[in-house]
Amino acid sequence: MSWTKREIVQNAFEEVGLASYAFDLQPEQFQAGLRRLDNMMATWNSRGLRIGYPLADNPGDSDLDQDATVTDEAIEAIVSNLAVRLAPMMGKTVSPDTKATARSSYMALLSRRSTIPERLIDVNAVPAGQGTKYWRFNGDPFLQQEDRGLTVGPDATLDFES
Repeated sequence: MSWTKREIVQNAFEEVGLASYAFDLQPEQFQAGLRRLDNMMATWNSRGLRIGYPLADNPGDSDLDQDATVTDEAIEAIVSNLAVRLAPMMGKTVSPDTKATARSSYMALLSRRSTIPERLIDVNAVPAGQGTKYWRFNGDPFLQQEDRGLTVGPDATLDFES
């Protein structure tokens, strides 16, 4: 199921206690919720947690009815963390259950989306071993550094200017 930004903001307001069946949210409240949602997603993005949320180039260009394009596994983390951010704006406090859900769902999302960084061995400190032919490496008894070239992150591109 594809969630729109409006549905995420509305669910976050419901988590705060402003359910749509009892309160009619004003357009200004939806826009404020959308700004908080965009800010939260930009913060997550800057921390390396990229879940496919479309960030607008300008704050005024964000659309409430745009698809959020996030997976279903991320919805609970987004809604509960947004509710924690929206509550002070509305003069409300969130329940301890909502805070616990926000934290645990964010940590679960973070653990599912994180990857273990690849590390190179410090070859100047590791002996090559007994079977190594030292004459192949100019008599150096340590492992040789392999040339890895240029690398970029999984979500980056490398552009060359001519």
